[in-house]
Amino acid sequence: MQRSALDRIYLAFLIILIVSFGFLIFFISFFTRRSLITEKTNTLTNEANLIATQVLTSYMNGALDAKDLANVFNVYSGTLEADIWYINDQGRLIATSGYFNENLQEASSTSATANKTNVAVIKKLPNTIYSLDPKYDLSQNNYMVSDFFGVYSDKVISVNTPIYLNQYNYQTKSLTKIPCGALIIHTTTDDINSMMASIYSISFIPCLVIIIIAFLLLQIVSIKIIRPIKRLAEVANDYSMGDFDTEIGITSKDEIGQLAESMEYMASELSKLEEYRHEFISNISHDFRSPLTSIKGYVTALQDGTIPPEKQDRYLGIVLDETNRLTKLTQGLLDLNRLEIYGPYLKLTDFDFIDIVRSSLNTFEIKCIDKNVAIYLNNHAEATIVTADKTKIQQVVYNLLDNALKFTPSGNNIYINIVEQGEKLKISIKDEGIGMSEETQKKIWTRFYKDDTSRGKDKAGTGLGLAITKEIIKAHNEIIAVSSTEGQGSEFVFTLQKAAKDATHSGETQILVNPKA
Repeated sequence: MQRSALDRIYLAFLIILIVSFGFLIFFISFFTRRSLITEKTNTLTNEANLIATQVLTSYMNGALDAKDLANVFNVYSGTLEADIWYINDQGRLIATSGYFNENLQEASSTSATANKTNVAVIKKLPNTIYSLDPKYDLSQNNYMVSDFFGVYSDKVISVNTPIYLNQYNYQTKSLTKIPCGALIIHTTTDDINSMMASIYSISFIPCLVIIIIAFLLLQIVSIKIIRPIKRLAEVANDYSMGDFDTEIGITSKDEIGQLAESMEYMASELSKLEEYRHEFISNISHDFRSPLTSIKGYVTALQDGTIPPEKQDRYLGIVLDETNRLTKLTQGLLDLNRLEIYGPYLKLTDFDFIDIVRSSLNTFEIKCIDKNVAIYLNNHAEATIVTADKTKIQQVVYNLLDNALKFTPSGNNIYINIVEQGEKLKISIKDEGIGMSEETQKKIWTRFYKDDTSRGKDKAGTGLGLAITKEIIKAHNEIIAVSSTEGQGSEFVFTLQKAAKDATHSGETQILVNPKA
């Protein structure tokens, strides 16, 4: 079974919380236990010094014997809940709480019931400390938490406190410390264990509450983040199936909301792309079917003799024109596809843009005369030498002039304006034609797009000219734009990089084609 993102987040969050609280409790318990043991050892050390001062001094002076010492130890043992051992400087166990040296061997063979203090079960009392550990150091303050070399059945805290007898030296008139062995006090860790258990129980409840609160907060976060993400995944799946009408329904202003908005915009564009694909197929089918139908009709008529021999040349010319139209359409498609995929191969040279305009207009001279349309050049640039691909810029000028002439009514004018704009040459081609709506202006750069008003007037157009023009200008890292008003004409503006050469043809206003003269 595949886990959802929410399940993985819950699991990861739970593991992080458990591990974090585990480490926290471990460190708290470790340092708390160590602090409690240190406090316990300090208390036992102080008690050992007190016992040494009050009791062992009397024993050393002979006021008490081993039996009396054991009985005194027994009193302190009940108060401290600890076993007290006195070991002389030779390492021999002299007395313990409840026992003295004459019955140590007897005590060593008794069971737990013989231990009056009930600190822990004593397995066997040693005769000397060195029988337990030959390297045991009686002269150092130290402690250990263990079974004290196997003497006890459970772990105990054993505190070693060295004992010194102060002896006054009358000759040197100073006190001399004489080592007299050590007191070893053993106490169980029951009170520490009980306190640690209380700490664990006290810590467990807050940790449990924190985990519950954290998961409640995580549930809130999942509502705010995880569920919208799941919704985005569901909608993305619908989009992948081609259903671009599905609404996401996320209106937040955070990153999730921005992503939802971007996905809806993407769906809208993909929907338009699908519409464009259908329109593309429809347009290309129409543009190929029309000339093929004409060619088939005329060839059939020539073949069956419907067209008399004296008119065959005229209709063969029509067939040739339609064939050329198909060739032009196919070449345009190949050129545009190559431009969009690989970009055009640019052969950059320095040339005079005015020469390009003049050579391009030679093609339109007869058409301008037939249509009674004048073309004016207004050059306000100090320099018209540009750096660009001369052949492709000539194609741009040709396409824009062809488009302007197509939509300019008889008797109106076309204007070519050239101005300098920093290191750029700004060229505009403006007509006095029928103009375009704002919606049409957004679509004219699309391949095969033709304004409905032109379809009946000029069937020779392929709908690829402006798309190719835009790709060429884009390849030069320049810009091209259009502005138009319905009924008042259109203006196409593009820029070219100026070359570092002397100005030519500057400040001129010329009529390049004027059929009205």
